[in-house]
Amino acid sequence: MEMSSRSNTSCFDYALHYLNWFLEELKHRSSVCGRRGLLLYKCRFHTPKLQRDIRLLKTIVLYGSNCRRRKHEKYLWEPDQKEGNNTISLEIEDMVYSFTQDLNSAYLRCHCLAKGPSDVLSEITKFRETIKLFFQESCITWLDYNSLGDDGDGQLTMDFIDSLLQNLDDLILEISNRGRKLIYLEPTLETLGEKLKFLKSFIGFATLQGVDCKQLIDLLIHVEDVAVNAAKLICLCGWLKRDDEQDCNKMRAEVSQLIHKKINPVDPYVRETYIHVLTASKLSRSLSQALALEKNKHLVAADFIDCLLDNLMDIIGGSFSSFTISVKDQMQKLHQGARFFSILLRQQQEKFNELNDEMKDLIGVVVIDTGIVICSLYMNEMKDCWPKETDHALLHLLKVLKFIMAEVASIYSPPSFSFPRTNELGFIDFLLTNLKEIAISEANSITFPAGRIHTIHEDLEFLRSFLENIAEQRSQIEKLQTLWNHVMEVAYKAELVIDSIVVGEKPECLDTIARDIKLMKIEALKIDDNMIHGSEAQTVTKNSILIASEHSSVALNEIFVGLDDEVKTIIDRLTRGSKKLDIVSIVGMAGLGKTTLANKVYNHPSISCHFHVRVWCCVSQVHSRHGLLTQILCSIASESPDQYQKENEDDLAEQLYKHLKRNRYVIVLDDVWDIDAWSSMETSFPDDANGSRILMTSRSHTLPLKIKLDSKPHHLRHLSDEESWELMQSWIFGQMGCPPALNGVGMQIAKICKGLPLTVVVVAGILASTEQDSWEEVANGLSSRTVVETEHCINTIGLSYKYLPDYLKPCLLYFSAFEEDQKIPVRQLKLLWISEGFVQKTDQIKNVEDVADNYLMDLIHRSLVMVSQERSLGGVKACRIHDLVHEFCVAKAKEDSFLQIVPASNGLFPFSQLHNSHRLCIYLNRAEELNTSRLFFPHLRSLLYFFKKFKVNEYSCIFRILRMCKLLRVLDLGGINLYGNFPRELEFLVHLRFLVITSPLKSIPSAIANLSRLETFIIQRGIRVRLPNSIWTMKKLRHLWVDG
Repeated sequence: MEMSSRSNTSCFDYALHYLNWFLEELKHRSSVCGRRGLLLYKCRFHTPKLQRDIRLLKTIVLYGSNCRRRKHEKYLWEPDQKEGNNTISLEIEDMVYSFTQDLNSAYLRCHCLAKGPSDVLSEITKFRETIKLFFQESCITWLDYNSLGDDGDGQLTMDFIDSLLQNLDDLILEISNRGRKLIYLEPTLETLGEKLKFLKSFIGFATLQGVDCKQLIDLLIHVEDVAVNAAKLICLCGWLKRDDEQDCNKMRAEVSQLIHKKINPVDPYVRETYIHVLTASKLSRSLSQALALEKNKHLVAADFIDCLLDNLMDIIGGSFSSFTISVKDQMQKLHQGARFFSILLRQQQEKFNELNDEMKDLIGVVVIDTGIVICSLYMNEMKDCWPKETDHALLHLLKVLKFIMAEVASIYSPPSFSFPRTNELGFIDFLLTNLKEIAISEANSITFPAGRIHTIHEDLEFLRSFLENIAEQRSQIEKLQTLWNHVMEVAYKAELVIDSIVVGEKPECLDTIARDIKLMKIEALKIDDNMIHGSEAQTVTKNSILIASEHSSVALNEIFVGLDDEVKTIIDRLTRGSKKLDIVSIVGMAGLGKTTLANKVYNHPSISCHFHVRVWCCVSQVHSRHGLLTQILCSIASESPDQYQKENEDDLAEQLYKHLKRNRYVIVLDDVWDIDAWSSMETSFPDDANGSRILMTSRSHTLPLKIKLDSKPHHLRHLSDEESWELMQSWIFGQMGCPPALNGVGMQIAKICKGLPLTVVVVAGILASTEQDSWEEVANGLSSRTVVETEHCINTIGLSYKYLPDYLKPCLLYFSAFEEDQKIPVRQLKLLWISEGFVQKTDQIKNVEDVADNYLMDLIHRSLVMVSQERSLGGVKACRIHDLVHEFCVAKAKEDSFLQIVPASNGLFPFSQLHNSHRLCIYLNRAEELNTSRLFFPHLRSLLYFFKKFKVNEYSCIFRILRMCKLLRVLDLGGINLYGNFPRELEFLVHLRFLVITSPLKSIPSAIANLSRLETFIIQRGIRVRLPNSIWTMKKLRHLWVDG
């Protein structure tokens, strides 16, 4: 690279530009072997570190230069004043420029004179060591001379922090790539980043409120001191070796000390400084004036609120169990209110602007008071006492919050306690069983309120019997429905309170719960017995379990009726015609049988003989290039997805191309929604003019034409009425045939299905479990519904759901937790059902696994669940549900507060209802997205993570949330990498029944025995994991899988 004069650019930008070029040059020489190759590799390894060091040095020097320039403008210094420090700045700049020249000279000698690259590596190392020495010995002193001191500038300080945060992000990214022991430093650095953002947002909010520099000066001096120390630590962290555990722990302690002593308002001076500025903010201009003077500054206030939420979550997560229940409730309400303001300012700006100035000003005051209260909460870290002043301030703050939220109820509806409304009697059965188990396990505890819980158990038993008797009448009589809802709500609250007592909380609310249950028992006793028809009502909820019948073998195999002509047409298009790579598309609406037809073709003997390679790939609406390529490669190479997890997409695409090259292949891309899925893989499909084919199914009739202009998509036809009736008979009666008396009504029902195979088999599932003299009732129920095809199909699924016994409804809705078209391992699914409490022993079947198996077979016989893989010795190995059934389950699960799904997203989540979620299924590309939502889950019982890719800086986000979810029963950590260590947070989740860890672990601690209720423990990728002896003492543990 030709060396140019530095007059036109800063020395730092010049050096960074040169190093970018230098790195590219080193990459071109990556094939060099031997000692020379090793030295070049070390150069390539250390150059990004040098770039990061230079960027950090630039941050410090430019801040010092800006401070010096600001003073010069204010006091009109003569050029010779402060000359010593200015000389140091020039010396630093000269050093950067000279080192860059020296590095270039060394590289030219290596390249042109064929000398070894040792001189190059020496220059890089010397350059880095000089920068390190500056941060160790000179940085803080030099900035003391250059800082603005009593002439602080808020904007300059915020810009300084912004630049530091960029350097910190660079460091965290480097740590994520290097791994090993460094990974344990990452959560602390993430916390440092959050705290620096808090300081920046604090200055921004105070400035917005009109606080002048004199009132801000103590805060600005303090923040500058924090920032300079943070810069020093960032530099030193970059020198850590990835296997040096001692140095990593030492650095983690230093970063933690900076956070604890200089950022968190634990130290009296820090707390007083913060409260002084907040008080000044309240006495300066109002929020309405601030936003009127400073246009588009809503986000400044929102950022500060988010940082207050982070601090509140730190307090809650750090010592939440030490608070009384009443204080916890207050803190939860404060969290809820603060998050309300954040959503209002971020996502409802227009509606916020519609508020009158008095309301805006009140919101501003409440935000400031929230900051003051949170600062007060840090006093003594709130472990020893709860000061009266803080108590009064918090209570007053909550009253004002309640008033504001009531005033703006049209904009924001605060979350209330919500409970699942699926199989409610089944939940009470589970609760009663659980109370018995808790009473036994806590029998030796002196503090456990056994007597009061025994009374609650007896009263709930009575109410359970009462609810069963009114089950049929409650939908017609409002008074009964109201009582039913009240009983269920207090039952769920009772479970939360009692389970909280088990994890060490005080039983303060137990008397209130017991009184409420007693009052409802009295009310139930007063209800007129003439309103209740016990024998009739009992039949509603006591449906028998459908045992495998004569036609059960039919349910395990897809029945294919009609459309034989379609199969022949598709096979001909795949095996004949042009030798060039071609795309054959099957298009049609949902439920028409596109996948069934493609599967029939895929497994046809003529196809398996004709093609060397056959691959089936489910695409669906939500997909990623990495996931699709991995799916196809796993099918071809019979490898585990873990083999490809860390590889980048381009490498996977190249591997796929090589596997397919010179092979005649057919690849089925099932359920393609858009052209992006095709575009992401197109280059991986070689065209060797050997007759290879792509078979695609899609709901879009235009998609094939977008992919290939002259494409001729195959439009799948509907079934005729006769074919629909034939298919329906096969599902219901198998080989036995339909009784003649049902032919008329059967054909009538078949016509209503409009030729949609999915509708036919769903209705067949209803009829198979319905008395034959009730078929007319089913026909009337179907004909009264809309006949718009897709909606009709959804409505038919809804009708089938309505006819399900109550105990099967939660089992079906649980499929909503999985991805569309996902192949679900039956063994794991059944264990999830059991852990959730959906499956209870019966008088006939004592083994819960057998009961769960019958539940699954019942859903299969009702055509709501499909078999995707059978066991070699018989039975179902994996299953799935149709796209439309999945769509129905997702909507119904949300409607009934059964399960909430968090999709991949960017930014703040708007879903306030998640606050009281019972079950949460998280589909995110980054766990950080959940962290930035500032959600709080005190009542969460089930948490399922599904990550496309894991990134190391998500580690702290996840376990920060876990510390607050102490009542979890089900936890699947998905693809979260634990880096060999069992998280300590898990040892305190004593209610856990089901735990899945998909990460290599070195060992399991003996404290795993604390999880005395654990029934299923699955460790995937657990190669050579050491199990403690204590694990064999866990009486409830029924399933322990360690899958390497």
